[in-house]
Amino acid sequence: MSHAAVVGARRAGGIGTAAAARLIALALPLALLAGAFGSQYLGGLYPCEMCWWQRYAHFAALFFAVPAFLFPARSGTSRTLVLLAALAIAVSGGIAIYHAGVEAKIFEGFTQCTALSKSGSTADLLKEITHAPLVRCDEVQFRFLGITLAGWNAILSLGGAALVLLLTLRGRRA
Repeated sequence: MSHAAVVGARRAGGIGTAAAARLIALALPLALLAGAFGSQYLGGLYPCEMCWWQRYAHFAALFFAVPAFLFPARSGTSRTLVLLAALAIAVSGGIAIYHAGVEAKIFEGFTQCTALSKSGSTADLLKEITHAPLVRCDEVQFRFLGITLAGWNAILSLGGAALVLLLTLRGRRA
């Protein structure tokens, strides 16, 4: 995008590429986490261990994306934070590819489903274990348009990370 185009877009009420990258780096992990927690608490789809790993990477992206708004969008500090957020989003996408492969039986999962106990007594622990939902990483709970939730996370995360990278690099040249 040429400098004149960036200036023209700003005058027309649009935002520059660096600001758009920063906004996507914040909005994408927020939206994906909202979907994940919504599917859990409203839809009854409990996360497996690899689902949590994907969420942790999105939390890391937010850790970098939020402070990027403390600096001008085109500043080096903001760009660095946005690129780190994009990297964390891409990590979630990479984990999601592996998870989707485990669901499709392409890869063998290497984890067992685990849960941390918050109980003190043996009776409470036994009750917690027997009432906890067992969610295996290799079993698909839900598909949308034939794609699992891990598959959607891979598509959206890797696509979003690539878009943030592209916009950030374009904004740097402008």
